[in-house]
Amino acid sequence: MIEVIDIHKRYYTDHGMGPWVLQGVNLRIPNGLSVGLVGGNGAGKSTLLRIIGGVDYPSKGEVRRHCKVSWPMGFGGGLQGSMTGRQNTKFVARIHGMEDDIPRILAQVQEFAEIGPAFDEPIKTYSSGMKSRLQFGLSLAFDFDVYISDEITAAGDRSFQAKAAKAFKDKVGKASVIMVSHSEGTLKDYCQAGVWLHRGQAHWFEQIDDALRAYHDSTSVSTS
Repeated sequence: MIEVIDIHKRYYTDHGMGPWVLQGVNLRIPNGLSVGLVGGNGAGKSTLLRIIGGVDYPSKGEVRRHCKVSWPMGFGGGLQGSMTGRQNTKFVARIHGMEDDIPRILAQVQEFAEIGPAFDEPIKTYSSGMKSRLQFGLSLAFDFDVYISDEITAAGDRSFQAKAAKAFKDKVGKASVIMVSHSEGTLKDYCQAGVWLHRGQAHWFEQIDDALRAYHDSTSVSTS
């Protein structure tokens, strides 16, 4: 289970503290349940996803993870720019206590990322697409109970997108996912439940279709 407890979040701007993005979010996400986050632009979907994945921190509140949760797939912020893709992969493997599996993990990440000789070049020389490919391959190399995904399968060309989508679906078949996607079809394919984020609040729905309906109803009201 993942417990999201009274999460508040706002960011510093050039003019001081910005408005609250999240304001008192409380969620209990059961084991084995895949959840889609829906809402308009700026509603806090990616912010909440990063906080759940541990790569961003709330201004107030906490997240309790009672299972193994991945970092957001495709997120490159955890990569050390002066180190190569190979060195970063070894470093992450050691952090996760997978020292004995480093040869397997290196081979798997290198094969999946399809970045060729760049695997042995510093990360700071990578394009954003190359970073996403490496990070996606790195995420797949470890077994998590919950995978965090923010539009990850949009990385790369069409053939890589198809490859990423298949690999992601295979992983999610053995675990669960918390995801953000602009594609409602993708959300319906992967998720059972939904969370609608609106005005800093999170509204839980047992069915992803109901969360999407609430979001659509809110946009209809605001534009009428």
